[in-house]
Formats: sequence, C-alpha cells, structure tokens
Amino acid sequence: MFDTVIRGGTIVDGSGAPRFTGDVGITGGRIAEVGGKLGAGRREVDATGAIVTPGWVDVHTHYDGQVTWDPYLSPSTDHGVTSVVMGNCGVGFAPVRPDKHDWLISVMEGVEDIPGTVLEEGIQWEWESFPEYLDALARKPRALDVGAQIPHSALRTYVMGERGITHDEATPADIAQMVQLVREALTAGALGFSTTRTLIHKYQQRKYPPGTFASPDEILGIARAMGEVGHGVFQMTSNHSQMETEVPWLAEVARRNRLPVAFALVQTDQTPDTWKRLLAALDAAQQEDIPLYGAVAGRPAGILMAWLGSTHPFMAHPLWQQLAPLPWDEKLARLRDPAVRAQLTDAAAMRQAMEHDSRLAYLTQSFHKMYALGAEPDYEPAQENSIASIAQREGRSPLEVAYDMLMALDGKGIVYFPSFNYAYNDLSQLHTQLQHPRTMMSLADGGAHCGYICDVSMPTYMLTHWARDRTRGPTLPLELMVQRQTQGTAAIYGLHDRGLLQPGYLADVNIIDFARLRIPPPYVAFDLPAGGRRLVQTAEGYRATFKAGEAIMENGQRTGALPGRLLRGPQRLT
Repeated sequence: MFDTVIRGGTIVDGSGAPRFTGDVGITGGRIAEVGGKLGAGRREVDATGAIVTPGWVDVHTHYDGQVTWDPYLSPSTDHGVTSVVMGNCGVGFAPVRPDKHDWLISVMEGVEDIPGTVLEEGIQWEWESFPEYLDALARKPRALDVGAQIPHSALRTYVMGERGITHDEATPADIAQMVQLVREALTAGALGFSTTRTLIHKYQQRKYPPGTFASPDEILGIARAMGEVGHGVFQMTSNHSQMETEVPWLAEVARRNRLPVAFALVQTDQTPDTWKRLLAALDAAQQEDIPLYGAVAGRPAGILMAWLGSTHPFMAHPLWQQLAPLPWDEKLARLRDPAVRAQLTDAAAMRQAMEHDSRLAYLTQSFHKMYALGAEPDYEPAQENSIASIAQREGRSPLEVAYDMLMALDGKGIVYFPSFNYAYNDLSQLHTQLQHPRTMMSLADGGAHCGYICDVSMPTYMLTHWARDRTRGPTLPLELMVQRQTQGTAAIYGLHDRGLLQPGYLADVNIIDFARLRIPPPYVAFDLPAGGRRLVQTAEGYRATFKAGEAIMENGQRTGALPGRLLRGPQRLT
C-alpha cells in the first residue's frame, strides 16, 4: 500500500515529455510509481481535472534573512515552490564578524530593498562562519527545502574588513584566505558562490557592494577553488548593457571548472538587441559543451508604483515629502484634495524637483512604458494602454493620468513600469529565450524588493501567461514551462533528486486546477517583523503542494506540516 495516491490527474512530469493521465503513488517521501491505475493508498487525493507537476525549484531568491524566521518563505509556497536557492547577487549574511551585522543589513537593504528594521528585528544571529550559518538554518523547521550560496560581499568584508568595503585590491594573502573560506563553505554544503559587478546595485545611497570592482586575480582565484572542490554554481550579475564584455572570462571559468556559470541575461532599452548576441555566445558554448547559462526571467522586471510603495513619479516632489510620513487615512484624505492633486501634477514644480533627483527624471521620462496594472494584472500590455498614450488621447498630462491611476481602488492602485525586458513593448524576446537550451529560469527575486517589485509569482505566471493566456504572440507548451522550472533548474544546481515525477525522486508535487489558475494583483502588506512593509502576490488554483510526500499547502492554506530541510551541496538520486 502506498502512503499517498494522487488519482486521475493529468501528469506533466517535468521531463518535457507529453502529458498523460494516470495516478502518482508516494511512499516514504518519494515517488514510488507513476501512471495507470495504481493500488490503494493510506491517503488518496482526487486530481481529476487537474494537472500534476513536480514542485517548482526557484534558484534566484533573497530569503537569506527571512529564512531565519519564516518556515514557509511566503509567498513562494503560495506559488507551488518546494525548493529555493538564496545568496544570489553577491549579498547575504555569512560569513560575518560580530561588529558587521548592521553593515551587512545595510547592504541587503540597499541592494535588495528589504527594510533594515525588518532584518534587525527578524534575524537572530547564531553564526559567524558560513558553515555555522548553514548549521543555524539546519536547526530550524521549515515547509520547503532551502539551499544557500556564499556571497562575495560578505566574504570579502570578512577577510579584508574596511579595505574590502572601500574596494581596495585584494592582496595574495587576502585571496588565499577567501579561497580557503569558499572551499570551507562548499564542503559544508554551499550550492555555489555569487557576485555582483553591476552599478545598479548600491547601498547607503551611493556605495557599491564589496566585490563589485574585484580584480581578475580575486574572481578567478575563487572560481578555481570551486573547481577544486568539484561542485557549485558561479552566479554573477553585471551591467546588463555591457554583459557581452563579461562573457569571455565567464566562459573560461566554466570551461576550466566544468561547473555551471550563470549570468543575468536581461534586455535593456539602451541595448535592446544585445540578448541576441548573448544567445549566440551561449550557442557557441554549448557546441563546446561549456556549462555556461543565461539566467532569464519569465516576464519584465516590473517596478510597481503605489502610494504605499517606495517608488512613484511624485516621490521627490516637496509636497509629497510632507505627505509621506502621515498615517495612511490622513494621507489618503489629503491626496483626494483637488488642490493637492493640482500641486503634485504641476509640471513646472516637477521639473524643478527633477534637477536634484535622477530617479525622478528617469521615471518622468518613461510614461510611454507605464500602465495601470489592474484587477487582472497584464504584464504584457499594449502600447496604446500606456500613460503617455492615454494622456495624448484624452488631452491630459501624463502626471495627471499617473495620479489618477494611483488613486484607483481607494488609493491603492498600482502603476506597472516594465523597466527591463520590454524594449520591444512586448515579450517576443522572452519567447525566444525561454526555448533556448542554455537559458535557466531565474530572477523571480523572492524575498527582495519589498517596496517596488513583486516578481515572486513568476512560477505561476509561466503557466498562466506562457502556456495558456498570452494574446500578443504565440504561447509555449505547458510541458516546456513545467520542465524549465523543475528538472531544468534543479539539474543546473546539482539537485538531481527532484524536479521529475518518476520513481525514486522526491515526492515534491503540485496539484493545480489549470483552468482556474490565476494571479491576483499584488497588494501592500505590513506583515514582516517590526511591522515591515512588503508587496505580496498570492495565487488561486493550487489544490495542493506536497513536499517530500507531505501536503504543506491545500487550497491556498498552510497545513502546518514542516517536512523541508537544508540542502547541503549536490543531491543525488538514491
């Protein structure tokens, strides 16, 4: 008898093979048998009319702090995620010396927009070294599996102190110590190493994280250590418009180590066709069997602007600076005042404010790419629905249109600004990228960008948009969209025990009412430690999510089961 039998669902097994109808038998936390009519189970789950998939493996998250207080890593578990990898983009919380706790928090706050007060309240520092960090995580119960990478900013600062923070060049002795600590971390179970070289990432307003300007000797020395240990992904984020200049050395690291190297592959308005040349470079790497991968998103990197958020076109206006500290009810009442609206939408006053705020200048020059997100979020909107187009049609200023969009839904309207991956005003380039054999599903950023980005719903979006609802271009096969975020991501990170519904694999399973699957609009919640604010986006249509054979979510509700664990290094099929 099986522990659990999932009966009569349409099985999309994660391999990319055509879907089929049958049962899934689970015993001892693993898949025991798949297909046909199976024998009895102690528990039987009716999956008629639903698809049955592996649990999603999300390899680009920033739960490094949240993992210490939230066993569900919400809202990822709302979206069927059963395994996450954190420590991306070179930022994280280990190794750390006792006098650098607050400083590391400031880096995470600046780079990933996670409020410092939240991290200060939520993190219980039980470690100094990276292995001790893993041990602390291993002691905590959780619903899903978590893996960590060692982040360059923490590593460099631990070794070099203030010299690392001020971007001094690492000495041979510094590099030797970093190399030893990376070996130690990988041996203890780190899934990789991450670094950032992009000038977008800043903390304390104008400072760049340690490692941003690291020398080739430092970067390549760390990479060689990974090759010597024999496992781990080298994850890197750089200036997207200049990524072509980084590819040769990244490919060489992958060639020497025979280990995966992943870089963020993002389209920018400044260089809208660079992605084509990057795909060509990935083609060349594949021909030589070099494990080089472009980490791609399933939708634009969308800035969400709201009065309750951290970004909107009026944020530098002197009047807004007076309104911002007010309680919400009082603030909303003032925003409803026609005189306040007239002042905030005054173009002359806005031009004056722009002289001292480059962020505001950028936003107010981008109304052609801003849209109302709406009650049914549209992440591939048509140009005629942009603020600029509406303003031109209706004879209003773009500022007035933006203001009125933000005032919708009792002042909780959201303006969507697809800053990356939308240079063509559609997702045609992502349609190509998502089919490329050397791209990797990534960049959902769970746990990060609390006040202005909410892409954590991307695993669900891959099904709703790409496999079902897309109208502005062709869709993609459901089987491919499942494979890209299960077996595809798991294999690159060496997690060979998950991502497939086949005998012997972990029983990480989603049961999804595909016809009803829906992503509601995001909303602002104050549910983090210290009452911290974040954007949250849930999902509808997940009947159940199983982790290692135990249901952790049923019909959008937590079951209380906590079968997850810390992932220490590569996982092999037993």
